[in-house]
Order: sequence, then structure tokens, then C-alpha cells
Amino acid sequence: MAHLAIAAVAVAMVAALFLLLQSRTASPSDVLSVRGADISFTRQEEAAGTTLSDGGRQLPLERIIAGRGGTYARLRVWVNPPAGYSDEQSALSLARRARKAGLKILLAPQYSDFWADPHAQQPPAAWRGADLAAMTATVRTYTHDLVARFAAQGTPIDMIQIGNEITNGMLWPLGSVRDGTPTEWSNLAALVNSAIEGARAGASRTSLPVVLHIDSGGDLGRSRYFFDSLIQAGVTSFDIIGLSYYPFWNGSLASLRGNLNVLATRYQRKILITETAYPWTLAGAKPGDWVTSADQLPDAHTLPPNPQGQERYFAQLRQLLREVPDGRGLGFLAWEPGWLTVPPKPGEAPPAANLAMFDQRGAALPSLDAFGP
Repeated sequence: MAHLAIAAVAVAMVAALFLLLQSRTASPSDVLSVRGADISFTRQEEAAGTTLSDGGRQLPLERIIAGRGGTYARLRVWVNPPAGYSDEQSALSLARRARKAGLKILLAPQYSDFWADPHAQQPPAAWRGADLAAMTATVRTYTHDLVARFAAQGTPIDMIQIGNEITNGMLWPLGSVRDGTPTEWSNLAALVNSAIEGARAGASRTSLPVVLHIDSGGDLGRSRYFFDSLIQAGVTSFDIIGLSYYPFWNGSLASLRGNLNVLATRYQRKILITETAYPWTLAGAKPGDWVTSADQLPDAHTLPPNPQGQERYFAQLRQLLREVPDGRGLGFLAWEPGWLTVPPKPGEAPPAANLAMFDQRGAALPSLDAFGP
């Protein structure tokens, strides 16, 4: 009988170990908490006559995303952009719509009058000529007041992104880190910290999650260099690593996986794919479009540029995020899924209609399933 008792104990121990391992591998990231999109062009698309439909039913973009299970809308803000583009009033209007649809809000002030990315980080015209002390004060006040106005209209933000793709810094030349000197990193750290302080003061809560966003989703070396340098310079009060990941610019899903796994372990922070997109067609692609050939897609053999390939891309991206160590994969935000006709700058042709999640008629594509839990 003793050997039976020992066997029973062994079985119980194995079962307990299995449950323990299962509890450790299962994590909140099994259901990604951030599943959403940047919808900043929505009002311009609507003004141009664009209509979107899901299952034959015409609905605003934010309601389609929420109806499919999405959780977040990302709203960019330029300080004084060309007429009709994403200024503060446009973002406030979209915030009301997003909240009414049941979406949370990631606010993305870009600290520029127009597009900001690794190749362009021009300060607003009204801020130019300031020294570092004056600029940090301006950034703090601007961010505070912007966040406070969202709260005042009954749409307090749920997360803030400080700048946009600030891999080479922001508010050039004061905040440029293109030479990589300690002084440059110190200046950028002062600007970023002032923005963080202003955001949390404007939100009246020190717990407001802060995203720092760079463009190097598939580049581990570039990502590590940025965060190592900025943390060493004194920026530690942020919560989320935000990455742009466009396969046609940033490499394969395998390279993204390697980057995410190292970043999550090295910095012990959540990771958000802040921008992403994948083509659903190449028909009608023209010079100037971001994707015109399958040769630009590193995983084209398994993820062809068609509706099914786009759908599989998002499914694989979601799975990759669920597998980030310690449940640190926060989720993803698709880049402008309803951007079909609006020029990126006045007079230019739209370069990314084949990356939308709706076809040329505005009908929903299968990739919208990505927003579900």
C-alpha cells in the first residue's frame, strides 16, 4: 500500500506542477489590452465624402472599431498645422466620438506644426529661437494645458505618447541626438521629462501611463541604443516602449519578435506596437505609394499582399505580442485603417490606400477581425 500512496503523492505533485506552470505561462497578455488604431484623418476623410461600412452597414470608423472589439483610438495633435489637419480641436472632437463609442484614448502630441518622424522634428514656428530652459518650460505648459483640456470636456486621456518616432530626438536642434553626444542626450532628456511632468500634472494623476515611441520595430541595435542612452541621461519615469513596425520598412516578423523579447526583458516595461500596417492589394499601386511590390515584404511568401494575407499578418502580430516575455506585450495600434483619399500634405497624393483595412469602396476587409479580444 505504501507504494500506492507514494504513487498518489507523485501524481498529485505532477498535477500541481502542471497547474503552476500553466498559471505562469497564462498571463493578461493572452488577451491584448490595447487593440485599436490611429484615426486622426477621420474627420478629413468624412469631409471628402468617404463612407465606411461593415457588413453592409455604414458607420463611423470609431464605431466600427469598437463594434469589432477594439479598445483604443490614437489621436495625434500638431500645434499649428495646415487648415483641416490634426490640430487640437480636431483631436478633441474625435476624442468625444471615440469615448462615446466606448474606446479609450491614447493622445500623441507631436510638438511640431506638422509631420514629425526620424527625418523631421521641427519645433512649432511659434516656439523657435528658444533656449533649452525656455523650451522645457514651454513643453511642460503646453502638455499640461493640452491634457487638461481633454479632461475638462469629459474625455480624460488614458495614455500619452511623448513626441512621435523620436529615435533621433525632437524639437530640433535643441533636442537632436543625431551626433549622440552626452550633451545632446541630456538636452533630449530635459525636454522629455518636462513633457512627462506636464502631462501628469494636466491629468491630475501621477499614474498616467507614458509611452516613448521610436521607429525601429525590427532593429534591436537601434532600439537598445535609444533606450539605453535616454535612460542613462535621466529619463526613467515612463511606462511603455512604443515601436513603429511596418514590415516593408522595418523587417520581418522574426526580427520584430527578437527585438520585443530583448526589450521586454532588458527594460522591464510593457511594449506597444504604436503604428503598423500591411497591404491588402497591389492593384493600382503607383509611384509614390509606400508599397508597390511584393518584393518589399519580407514575409510575402506566407503573407501575400491580398485581403487574406493582411488578415494573417495581424493574426501573427497579435500572437507574437501575446508571447512577449512576462506578459509585457500590451497590444497594437493600426495606422489609419480608414485613410483612403486625404493627401498627407496639401496637394500630394495619398500614398497608403492599399494599407487601409477597407477596400476602395470603403467596405470592411477581413483584417478588422484583429480588433477582437
